[in-house]
Amino acid sequence: MSDAAVIASPGVRSPLREFWNRLRRRKVALVSAALLLLLVLSAVFAPWVAPYDPTAADYANILAPPSAAHWAGTDAFGRDILSRIIWGGRISLAVGFLSVSIGGIVGIGLGLISGFYGRWLDSLIMRSSDVLLAFPGILLAIGVIAILGPGIDNVIYAVAVFSVPVFARLVRGSTLALKSAPYVDAARAIGVKSRWLMLRHILPGALPSVIVYFSMRVGTSILTAAALSFIGLGAQPPSPEWGAMLADGRSFIGVASHVTFYPGMAIFVTVLAFNLLGDGLRDALDPKLKNV
Repeated sequence: MSDAAVIASPGVRSPLREFWNRLRRRKVALVSAALLLLLVLSAVFAPWVAPYDPTAADYANILAPPSAAHWAGTDAFGRDILSRIIWGGRISLAVGFLSVSIGGIVGIGLGLISGFYGRWLDSLIMRSSDVLLAFPGILLAIGVIAILGPGIDNVIYAVAVFSVPVFARLVRGSTLALKSAPYVDAARAIGVKSRWLMLRHILPGALPSVIVYFSMRVGTSILTAAALSFIGLGAQPPSPEWGAMLADGRSFIGVASHVTFYPGMAIFVTVLAFNLLGDGLRDALDPKLKNV
């Protein structure tokens, strides 16, 4: 039977279609994806979506409660909180995606090398990963920033560092399971080079678990970046980063709780959406759940 006949056969579905059919049954994951898409679009189009300049002070409306003019109220300098949250989404989402992407690229490479070649390379990479994993993520990030100095760029590097060992272990496990698969042995037998074996035959098999972990890790990274900004090691004033906004408003919780409530809700909803999306992706990508 030709390839065209197989593709045209109504009983044969592409992997992408099967993935979509399983994912669309996870309503919570779809709602989370839609919410995240809305956050990304609002961050990208912040200059047109935000009603006010996020750094413009209005001393006639200091700590004003939510109203028709300011839907989320204003802060101690009269700055519109909703506008700052929208602009802050740019920073938080960028930190989350960039840090996890950097950590993922490095970790995937190390995991492939470790699992494929084994021996002393495996021991060296895994023992180094064990050292990094021995530290709580936030403490490791604080240590990196203590060396590099505060700032949002250094937060990205700090969060990326503690993402590397988990990606490395994840990909190493998949590589160990796949490198002895029949199709890999067949490719090796016809002379396919090691780097192409890793990139074209082993890496695709490890991608489902990497995608799931990537989604969940972005939420964790946003939370970590917000924590670092909250203690003064991340974004610096007057940057509208969500963690920095929480730090600015903690002195006014008793008199103007909206100053901390809305940035806190932005962090909560975003991190929760990434985690729920990761759960849905895990269920949709797991071959054991084809009929679920």
